[in-house]
Amino acid sequence: MRELLEAVADGSLTPAQAEARLRGYATDEAGRFDAAREQRRGIPEAILADGKSVEQVCSLAATALETTDRALVTRVTDDQLAAIGSRLVDPADSSVTLERRSRTVRLMTGSYDPPSLEATVGIVTAGSVDVPIADEAHVVCSDAGATVDRVDDVGVAALSRTLDQVDRFREADVLIVAAGREGALPTVIAGLVDTPVIGLPVSSGYGFGGDGEAALAGMLQSCTVLSVVNVDAGFVAGGQATLVAQAVDAARGENSPQ
Repeated sequence: MRELLEAVADGSLTPAQAEARLRGYATDEAGRFDAAREQRRGIPEAILADGKSVEQVCSLAATALETTDRALVTRVTDDQLAAIGSRLVDPADSSVTLERRSRTVRLMTGSYDPPSLEATVGIVTAGSVDVPIADEAHVVCSDAGATVDRVDDVGVAALSRTLDQVDRFREADVLIVAAGREGALPTVIAGLVDTPVIGLPVSSGYGFGGDGEAALAGMLQSCTVLSVVNVDAGFVAGGQATLVAQAVDAARGENSPQ
């Protein structure tokens, strides 16, 4: 406790950082940010921008930067992205950088020391409509330090596209396979590899079973072994793959020659 107080007094620690270490979270006008989630769970808290105001998103992102030196923001709108860029990133100052994939954003301060994992996450999409959701998982895995091997547009409507990539799929330590419509791709790939497969149903399709319902049901009914997350749950799929990658990295570290 005294060390924290002295650090705040000499300016090496901000009040928000001290609060985060003491309570495990930091508070601001937009709510509470779980700054200790990564230490507790192995996966950092992400800020879901959907349904939040521009002010709330920017406030929580600023708190994340202050307490953890980086922020993950998912489902950002164009207005929210513009505000994040103008309020938190100064083009003339590289102290905060911004990376974006589709609607997912990662912000990092110059003090952030990114992790590195000796593990590869394969991320596969059936078609271009699945890309934004897969991108959400991609950012989570790359933020954790895993190598991401991305294979897009290999849906089962032309199965040769899938079969051409089987060797790449088998080289990954864990696979995330995103598909909409009937959600067949994860079940097909899971029957071809001994790699753990995480099925990511996407809310594409129309008519009966549209909006991801048929994709989710098809993956849940898979006769091949795979795990399944909720519809459009890219962050959850990325988090699950990250935990596998971290376990693989730890095992390789334990078995490496001394």
